[in-house]
Parts: sequence; C-alpha cells; structure tokens
Amino acid sequence: MKFALKSSLLSIALSAAMSTAALAGDLVINFDDPNPGPKAGFEAAVEAFKAANPDVNVIVNINDREAHKTAIRNFLSADAPDITSWYPGNRMAPFVEAGLFEDVSDVWEANGFSDSLAAIKPTMTIDGKQWGVPYTYYQWGVYYRKDIFDKLGLAEPTNWDEFNAAAMTLKDAGVTPITIGTKYLWTAAGVFDYLNLRINGYEVHNDLTAGKVKYTDERIKNVFMVWKDMIDAGYFVDNHATMSWQDAIAPFANGDAAMYVMGNFSVDGYKNAGMTEDQIDYFQFPEITPGLPRAEEAPADAFFIPTRAKNKEDARKFLAFVAQPDIQTEWNKTIGQLPINKNASVGDSKFLQEGFETLSTATGLAQFYDRDAPAQMAKAGMEGFQEFMLDTSKMDAILERLDKVQDEVYK
Repeated sequence: MKFALKSSLLSIALSAAMSTAALAGDLVINFDDPNPGPKAGFEAAVEAFKAANPDVNVIVNINDREAHKTAIRNFLSADAPDITSWYPGNRMAPFVEAGLFEDVSDVWEANGFSDSLAAIKPTMTIDGKQWGVPYTYYQWGVYYRKDIFDKLGLAEPTNWDEFNAAAMTLKDAGVTPITIGTKYLWTAAGVFDYLNLRINGYEVHNDLTAGKVKYTDERIKNVFMVWKDMIDAGYFVDNHATMSWQDAIAPFANGDAAMYVMGNFSVDGYKNAGMTEDQIDYFQFPEITPGLPRAEEAPADAFFIPTRAKNKEDARKFLAFVAQPDIQTEWNKTIGQLPINKNASVGDSKFLQEGFETLSTATGLAQFYDRDAPAQMAKAGMEGFQEFMLDTSKMDAILERLDKVQDEVYK
C-alpha cells in the first residue's frame, strides 16, 4: 500500500512538474530520454524547428523514460503538454481508445507520409487513422562473430535448417551458439518475438499481444517447442539469468559464444568490449516457416498530440517537421539509429546500412513484446519466458498461467 501511494504521489508530482501554463505561441513538449545522445538529437531538432518557426516559443520537459511511463496518463488527463513522446502499436492503443491522443491523419495526408513513412504506417494506425508521427527506429536481428564463422567455414544461415547446422558446428567446436542475459527479462522476449514472427507470422504475433490469441493456442505452443529444442540442445549460455544484456557481451567478446539476438543499440557495447567491425557482422533472423512473409522487430519512437493540448496548430507543425528527411537524417546520425522517412540518408555504419535494408523490405514491423503487449501482460510474459529458459519442463504450467493473466488484462 505504501509503495502504491508513493508511486501515485510520484506520478502526480511529475505531472505537475512537466505541466507548464502555456501562453499563445507556446509549444510545450514532454520528451522521455535524458541520455546524452537522444537528448542531443532531440534538442538539435527543437533548435532547427525554432529557427524555422521563430514565432513559436518552445518549452521542453525532459524526464527519464521510466518516470515518463509512470506519469503519462496523469499529465494527459490533467494539464496536458502540446506534444509528448510515446510508442506506436499496442502501447499507444490505450490512450487512443481513452480519447487522450489526437487523430493526426491530416498531418500524414498533407505531408505525403503514407508514402515516405510507409514502413511504419501500420503500427501508427488504429481504425484507419494515424495517431502520431515517428522519428526513429532500429533493427533487431542476429549479430555474430564473423571471425569465428569464417574459421569454421560457416555462412550466414537463411533458414532454420542452416541455422541449426551452424549451431551444431559451433557446439562441436566448443563454442556456445548464442549469448543472452535474461536478468532484466526483456532480452528473452526478443527471442520469443522472432520465433513467433518466423513460425506464425506478423498477424498472429499481433493478435497474441492484443489478447486475441491464447498462449495455450497450438500455434504458440509450437513456438515454445522450437524454443525448447534450442534450450535443451544447449544453444544458450549458462547462467544467463544472472546477467544483464551488457554482461552477456563478455562471452561474445571473448569467443565463448558466437551469436547474439539483439538490437542495433548493442553495437557500441561490442566495440567497447574490444571487438572490431571486422569481427562482428549481422544477419536477419532466419526463416522457419517456408514462404512466410518476413516481419521484423523494429522498436520505434514517436510524437503524439494529446487531445487536451492547448496549441494543436503548432504541434501539428512540429510533427510535420520532425518527419522531414533532412531532420530525420541528422537526428538519427546523432543517436546512431535509423530514420523512418525513406528519403532520408542513413549513417555510414555497415550495421545501419544492413538494418535499413532489412526494415525497408519487411512486410511488417513489430514493436517488441514489452511495447506491443500491455504492461501487466508484458511483465508476466517476460517472467514466464525467463522461467521457461531455466526449466523447459514448466512449459504447460507457464502457458496456462499466462492465459489467466491475459484474461485479467484484456477483459
């Protein structure tokens, strides 16, 4: 009870702190990442917007991501900013359904975004309308030790038979196929998402995270059976539940493990651990169900206009501005991620180049399990994924438990 009270007071305090009495011409923006790179990218975009719109007085509130998540419903319902950062897909759905986000289909129409932002449009759309404008995303996939693959004569696997053959060759050479650190749970969700996307496809995956498919559904059980085969065969490093994703870089860097299912943000971690770009490479998670359209894991960040915003005219100008090719090019160079506008330029990194090709040719983009599923479901699901990786014999009990959580969350 004390914890709940403290959390409530924190949310109210943050809402109050982030609320600013806006005058005519003021544009209040709440942003959710104070880390140096993201903060610099955001602030540069704001300065460019101010230079292009000198009559608009921009007021920014930058808070850390977890505090932002806690406070957002309060500030959307009370003294709302004119713009807030948030996430596409199912994470925006509750605010759309509660009438707290503004329909910005007109911004998409006026700026031709249905074409230039086509890759992300499905995840920005509910009931045929667009509810925000994205400014960045990044690819997931399989990062691997190219030097180890080359030494063992292995090529990048494109299907599941090739992947399993590569894994067994690695094991025979005394190398664990995959590193992972599940201490903070979400990394296991990345593996689950890709297995589900490759076995069942984008629509089934979205239906699961939207509560329309049960975890005990045979299609989802099939995902866990493939995952069980990987775990039981020793594909993953030992002691993963004691390691963060950063800790799990160590066996990758020292050659004890050869692959990492991870997002592109991890590349700096590999380099900081002493690996060179010549040692590391990337491939798309391999096909499992032959012919299934390829969907990818590509978490995106976006801006939304609260329904209770005071300056919606300038807010629409800002949303149109941040999706322009030149703005997205510079912003994403700063943060080392990918612009979503297809006319933007991509950074020189081979990983960004490969990621851009991967995402721009995908038939669907998932937002990651803990964004696509509601928070309570995501927490229970990720706890279940970690537990399953530690003891695959608990599969049926875990899936039945997740069904019960699903019944509560989506009722």
